[in-house]
Amino acid sequence: MGELAKIVVVVPTYNERENLPVLAGLLSDLNLPGLELLVVDDNSPDGTGDIADELAKESPEKVGVLHRTVKDGLGRAYVAGITRALDEGADIVIQMDADLSHPASVIPTMVEMLRTTDAAVVIGSRYVPGGSAAEEWGWHRRALSAWANFYVNAILRLHVKDATAGFKAWKADTLRWIDVASIGSNGYSFQVEMNYRTVKRGLKIAETPIRFEERTEGVSKMSLKVQLESALMPWKLLFNR
Repeated sequence: MGELAKIVVVVPTYNERENLPVLAGLLSDLNLPGLELLVVDDNSPDGTGDIADELAKESPEKVGVLHRTVKDGLGRAYVAGITRALDEGADIVIQMDADLSHPASVIPTMVEMLRTTDAAVVIGSRYVPGGSAAEEWGWHRRALSAWANFYVNAILRLHVKDATAGFKAWKADTLRWIDVASIGSNGYSFQVEMNYRTVKRGLKIAETPIRFEERTEGVSKMSLKVQLESALMPWKLLFNR
């Protein structure tokens, strides 16, 4: 992978008009050669898609927008965005939330790890030494997150400290090998299924510490349906594949 790798940060959005320009600015400030932002907007009622179009107009070489007319979950948005990034020649694809919970400052470290080690994917991890979750999290949310990781790892033997994390840097070849377009799950289980496919192919998952921040604007989109799907997904993966 040469120095001038094409690095595409795929960011699904739904009602993130306050956060998106801030995130775009943080990514731009990294001054990382080859870094681009691809916004995947699910027809946000608050006009996030229009703001994304404005950003793309200002920096067409650095910002792309994919408008989707259906809101059918985070997993589907990521599949659409990642597929487009691969089609457009990305060498590295980064998954990142729009809510500013993931620190953009860690991206250069993640990219460097992909370039210099045999890692197929690097996870921005809350649960390796040096990592932490938001101080605003109550004990119940911390407990739920810790339990989800224990549960997933107990069933699927991923040996990943932060198995449900959504901040990841992927080598393009890894995404092709795990056939990301065929992944059918949504929400947190989408992240777990991608990890499972990576491990099943004998590829290495690396983790680097991050401080996970609580979103400041907008509302969390974790529904009961998504929680239930996340609980069932490890068993489905274990017995179906």
